[in-house]
Amino acid sequence: MELLPLLTVLLLAHAAAYLAWQAMARARRARCYLLDFACHKPSDDRKVTTEMAGAVIERNKRLGMPDYRFLLKVIVNSGIGEHTYCPRNVLDGREECATHYDALEEMDAFFDDAVRAVFEKTGVSPRDVDLVVLNVGSFSPAPSLAARVVARFGMREDVQAYNLSGMGCSAGLVSVDLARQVMLTRPRTMALVVTSESCAPNWYNGTDKSMMLGNCLFRCGGGAALLTNDPAYRSRAKMELRCLVRAHIGAHDDAHAAAVHCEDADGRLGVSLSKALPKAAVRAFSENLQRLAPRILPAAELARFTVRLLARKLMRRKLKFEGPKINFKTGVDHFCLHPGGTAVIEAVRKNLGLNSYDVEPATMTLHRWGNTSASSLWYVLSYMEAKRRLKAGDRVLMVTFGSGFKCNSCYWEVSKDLDDAGAWEDCIDDYPPETMVNPYTEKFGWVNDLQGQGGAFPF
Repeated sequence: MELLPLLTVLLLAHAAAYLAWQAMARARRARCYLLDFACHKPSDDRKVTTEMAGAVIERNKRLGMPDYRFLLKVIVNSGIGEHTYCPRNVLDGREECATHYDALEEMDAFFDDAVRAVFEKTGVSPRDVDLVVLNVGSFSPAPSLAARVVARFGMREDVQAYNLSGMGCSAGLVSVDLARQVMLTRPRTMALVVTSESCAPNWYNGTDKSMMLGNCLFRCGGGAALLTNDPAYRSRAKMELRCLVRAHIGAHDDAHAAAVHCEDADGRLGVSLSKALPKAAVRAFSENLQRLAPRILPAAELARFTVRLLARKLMRRKLKFEGPKINFKTGVDHFCLHPGGTAVIEAVRKNLGLNSYDVEPATMTLHRWGNTSASSLWYVLSYMEAKRRLKAGDRVLMVTFGSGFKCNSCYWEVSKDLDDAGAWEDCIDDYPPETMVNPYTEKFGWVNDLQGQGGAFPF
């Protein structure tokens, strides 16, 4: 009879120990470290100069003078310089007859540069990769591009490969989230996240203004990153993921139709960016921030905002003062914003109460690389590292937008002082320039003096 209570105690103790061990194991699997990343730098012979941009516009014989002026006005106001890159078929004047091979060639050049570079930088072998998550929005061949990476780098037979398409500019963080979710079920996982966009087969050759905009802003690029939950790599990691928040407002018709890959009235394929896009972006951004703020800001800031909000509601008839705003700088040291365009950067700057220093990485990335879609955030992060802004313990907030309509954000903590210039190595000392002169303004700035010949770029 005396043994029964003892056995009960032992069983309970064993159960408690087992549950504690399971909780600790799950906590270890929930860790997500950014081991390293690399951005694609295409060859110099693929650069888009002002002269070339003008020539590409001129050789579309379907355009009338109003269309020509509209496109030039968009380029002048886009915020991009003349060191961005385009696919070879456009350089060769074959934008209207791009082949499947052109698209594959563009992807292979990216794989051989960025994916190979991240393996070399980390010393990780392709055979050590357990998981591949690849996203390219508008090009989905068979076998998939994820399978092409597996074959190109000779990965193991049991590697898990996921191929995402149609996710737009926010797909980079969707890929990170997918890798993180898989890691929750698998200890000691090495994940390769590959992010790019295919420009070669997606150059628009029609006259629909909502679809002509993408040609002015989207450029070739890509990023590759190695993530892991293996604690053995913790000391080597650059950053650790603290939280990731996704907001999707696609249930609203206007938001769903804000950015659509479709055919125009003449059957020519392109991406239509509607006038509803800015409104959808603001709504998605607001939804994301409402869930993000309580997870990353100190209690004191949340309390201050709540008190000020209540005071404004109670005294709105007696006092007139500006509505309360959350100070995100109380919880964030660096803002890694999607360089979708000058208007996007400016809108986020105003909403978050940022200054020119905070948005400099996004602005300079837009100028140097253009909008490289889902991979843009990696170029912005690389700029911060090249400028030696990222110090141990710093907190970095990534924010990106994409078709659907989506706003995704993630919050990183820097593990050590970072100083790798990466793709910016040969030009980082030139940024920011003393005077931000846009070469397109110098050559085509006269179009801004014309009246009624264009519209505002939705980004």
